[in-house]
Amino acid sequence: MAQLPSAAAPRPLDGVTVLSLEHAIAAPFCTRQLADLGARVIKIERPETGDFARGYDERVRGLSSHFVWTNRSKESLALDLKQEAARGVLERLLPKADVLVQNLAPGAAARLGLSFEALHERHPRLIVCDISGYGDSGPYRDKKAYDLLIQSEAGFLSVTGTPGEPSKAGASVADIAAGMYAYSHILAALLLRGTTGQGSRIDVSMLESMVEWMGYPMYYAFEGAPPPGRSGAAHATIYPYGPFPAGDGGTVMLGLQNEREWRVFCERVLDRPELAADPRFDANSRRTANRAALRDIIVEAFSRMTTDQLIDALEQAQIANARVNDMAGVWAHPQLAARQRWTEVGSPAGALPALLPPGASNAYTARMDAIPALGQHTAAILAELGYGEDDVQALRAQRAVGP
Repeated sequence: MAQLPSAAAPRPLDGVTVLSLEHAIAAPFCTRQLADLGARVIKIERPETGDFARGYDERVRGLSSHFVWTNRSKESLALDLKQEAARGVLERLLPKADVLVQNLAPGAAARLGLSFEALHERHPRLIVCDISGYGDSGPYRDKKAYDLLIQSEAGFLSVTGTPGEPSKAGASVADIAAGMYAYSHILAALLLRGTTGQGSRIDVSMLESMVEWMGYPMYYAFEGAPPPGRSGAAHATIYPYGPFPAGDGGTVMLGLQNEREWRVFCERVLDRPELAADPRFDANSRRTANRAALRDIIVEAFSRMTTDQLIDALEQAQIANARVNDMAGVWAHPQLAARQRWTEVGSPAGALPALLPPGASNAYTARMDAIPALGQHTAAILAELGYGEDDVQALRAQRAVGP
């Protein structure tokens, strides 16, 4: 096993401070990646209610599954920016910040004086990242946007599901896409600032992020051609590539990518070498067109094997395959365990398991600190900014900060 980096090794974003006016998933997911790399992330939340994702569910020992996933290693500052006194706290924070991230309702950040244009002259090195549903211009600029709505607008639902009914993704793919593009743009902006000395403005649209991910279906339907059909868990345009039942009731996912694999599959898994040259199946386009007939042949052959026997046969033939895991199977996945990809993070509910960020480095370890309680760091941050106890009490009396 390769030597692990020291826990004291410097991280790429050590010394970088991020202020985030964030809720739900897109912005919190972005800033959590920055925190993983060592950035100090100060999450500004409304007193009493906080990020509304805190209330989505109580599945993680009373905490929200969404919030636990996207908010480790952050500091929570309970600050009501609708109160004038709270603006003063923010003004003291801004000179310390390298990055400001926000995904408030359309126009809200600008009304608070937090647009790039309003801030750049006073804070020329500040990077401002705005995440919204549709971007800062165009006819949809002020339209509310949530993950499922963007999946719909981006055409994702038109190619996902069964022939009879579209389906959403089981994860927040539009939020994740926007969060990851915001993350990569912020890293690029930090590199650019190292050259120019100037901060820049980043405008991330959930719609544009999701449409980028729709590149293959869009080009498949180029110039009015029919789009890929909805095909459940199977691939719409490559066959066989999808789930198939084994004889013991299990399900195995397999995928063929080329004609060499097709011939091997026929010879060594189906034990039907003559199928490789069958004119119904001798090219991917013909296998896709005749998938119903081919599926019947495959299901009949697989009915004579258990799940384990089928996976073993596919492995021996070097045909790509996978188990169709549920969440319990993922928690217990032997590959994740073997690679020691699980650790623990603190939380208001005690220690919780957490997956290490994908992409291990031999130079540093990811930051994996606690998930904060609402307003947990308010007093410490105010003291850091020079507020005395009387000042803090005055801010609380004005309901500018949380307890």
